[in-house]
Amino acid sequence: MTTITLEAATQMIAATTAYGVEHGMKPLSVIVLDAGGHPIAFARANDTSPARYAIAHGKAYGAVMMGMSGTTLNAMAKERPEFLNALNTALGGTVVPVQGGVLVKSTDGKVIGSVGVTGDTSENDAAAGQVGIEAAGFTAEI
Repeated sequence: MTTITLEAATQMIAATTAYGVEHGMKPLSVIVLDAGGHPIAFARANDTSPARYAIAHGKAYGAVMMGMSGTTLNAMAKERPEFLNALNTALGGTVVPVQGGVLVKSTDGKVIGSVGVTGDTSENDAAAGQVGIEAAGFTAEI
């Protein structure tokens, strides 16, 4: 099984933040987690709030722990709020079920981690994360 190296995580973050700058987004914060939900790398742009770590982590953590994107988790939160509340309780209140939690998949389609992006709209966060993941040679699921 493929894993995300520190070098690949750094590349994801660089490409994600570059995309944000190129597209005039607000400053982004980006985290990359491995398949077990452990942080590999994090970067917070200048002039962003300290809360951005927790938000980025919550987006990525929910995605990788459930094996579904933030977009899917957001739809589930609307359709089954009781389940999402229970999930968030089970995971210590750390899940942020919105776009911007992007799954990282290996070439054979297995979930090997996730990227959490925050700073702009959730839709833009997800698009930036997808670009970063693909720049590192992986497949993204937003």
